[in-house]
Amino acid sequence: MPDFTTESKTATEHYFRPSKSPAKETMDGDGVAGSEQTVVEKAPSGIAAPKQDEDDESRYPAGPQFWLVLVSLCLSVFLVALDQTIIAPALGAITTEYGSTKDIGWYGSAYMLTMTALQPMYGNIYRLFNIKLTFLGAIALFELGSLVTAVAPTSVAFIVGRAIAGLGTAGIFSGSMVILSYTMPLRRRPAMFGVFGGLWGVSSVVGPLLGGAFTDKVTWRWCFYINLPIGGIAMLAIFWFLRISRPDNPDGESYMARILQLDLMGAAILIPAIIMIIGLLVGAGVAAIAFTGIETWQQDKSLLPPQFFKKRNVLLAMLFALFVGAYFFPMVYYLALYFQAVQGDTAIEAGIKLLPFLISVVISSIICGALITAFGYYNPVILFEAAILTAGAGLITTFWLDTPFSQWFGYQVLAGLGTGVLFQAGIIVVQNMLPLELIPQATACVQFFQSFGGAIFIALAQTVFQNGLIDNLKRDAPEIDPIIILNSGASDIRKILVQMGREDIVEAVLGAYTLGLRNTYYVSAAAAGCIFLISWGFEWKRIQKTGEDKDKEAAAVVVERNATSDGDATQVDKSSA
Repeated sequence: MPDFTTESKTATEHYFRPSKSPAKETMDGDGVAGSEQTVVEKAPSGIAAPKQDEDDESRYPAGPQFWLVLVSLCLSVFLVALDQTIIAPALGAITTEYGSTKDIGWYGSAYMLTMTALQPMYGNIYRLFNIKLTFLGAIALFELGSLVTAVAPTSVAFIVGRAIAGLGTAGIFSGSMVILSYTMPLRRRPAMFGVFGGLWGVSSVVGPLLGGAFTDKVTWRWCFYINLPIGGIAMLAIFWFLRISRPDNPDGESYMARILQLDLMGAAILIPAIIMIIGLLVGAGVAAIAFTGIETWQQDKSLLPPQFFKKRNVLLAMLFALFVGAYFFPMVYYLALYFQAVQGDTAIEAGIKLLPFLISVVISSIICGALITAFGYYNPVILFEAAILTAGAGLITTFWLDTPFSQWFGYQVLAGLGTGVLFQAGIIVVQNMLPLELIPQATACVQFFQSFGGAIFIALAQTVFQNGLIDNLKRDAPEIDPIIILNSGASDIRKILVQMGREDIVEAVLGAYTLGLRNTYYVSAAAAGCIFLISWGFEWKRIQKTGEDKDKEAAAVVVERNATSDGDATQVDKSSA
């Protein structure tokens, strides 16, 4: 193994020093010529060359180009966020049309599973290939899935459409975070994350209202047709205005060489492992063990690089994201069912009743993003948010048939205020801990765990809901066959019982339904408690790093790698002797 002792002594002095090539015309990542380009000298093999100072304003776009890029990203985030909440008030009508409630869990899980399975792969694709084209391809996949879902004649076709849409969604939000890292300095990103969170919240507010309006006034299928024009506008804006000054292939590698770096072997095991988890736990476990072995062997070229899990804050950020997904998605899905099935609201009324929760998410996200940017520390904000969230999620588990306005409104506000910054927290942490070149993979990993938590816990929530509903129906309304309720639409329970001439057991059946829903709220509340506990484990690190801090960290990385290299060389010498 080569000795890099000399290089380690001058790592921060040499590899952070950019060199100018004023007379040489260069090409940016999208094939746009420029008269001058800042070039960072390549580090020796085995050392990741640190990039230019991430707080150097001159590296980033400015003026109209900057704002057009941000508008494009915001439109893309809006597209994904709208899709994840617009379906909630439409679930009653969808289950009624397809004649079953047993597939509700799959409507969410199919989407989340494919999104989860592709997240790590997108991280590597963004790192190795053209960011802009990858991002546009992800939106195109999402559009295709939305079209299939909108025209689905059966429940199975609907699930397939949601799965295809998930393949695209996997690359949209993480891609937005990656593009943002090449568009804005590190110290300004938390505020933009707050805007993204606020935009997500605005979409969350608009989504249920649109979903309810489409369902009641036109058809639930327009909940997915609406994605087509929005996605088309986003693709045009990104195609025309996005420019990233990063070479697609700085090392001059062939396409095949870069494809081989995608860790296809790991992906071939991870994707079926994720999909098998819900129905084939043994197969998923075996695949997960094999995947862990391959990732350890691949090291930095793997889908989930082991080095990420050796850093305390990065590891905790992944776990944090897992439980954020586990809390949020079951909560939104089954809150909408409570209002429609138990309180007898229409789809649009259920959407309106979700507003206290979703508007609170918007307000909290914007305020918390601004606070983190202003003070430079994320720990106090995350701890405070997690505490409020745990209290709000716990109170929602008390919902009953006659829960008054003051309670269902107030408890949602409390939970929403605690949710605001949590979606961005994991990304803020990893972007503060890792160098720019690792951000695409790290961002995708955070999104992977968040999606994974949503996929698994939506399925878990569906299971505990069905089991709770069946058990409580057998106890409180033994004269009714539970299959009748399971195979009816959530908004048709009262009508079916009236048609059967069993108005006398309506309250008992709705009570059993509510107890089944409570089980799903227990799942979300437990996940919120885990979020609170994990929040205490984050190291306190200031976001606005100085150049000196970054130099010290870069030198430490080089020294650590040299020590590893020297250790390997010593072992080889001993074995040779």
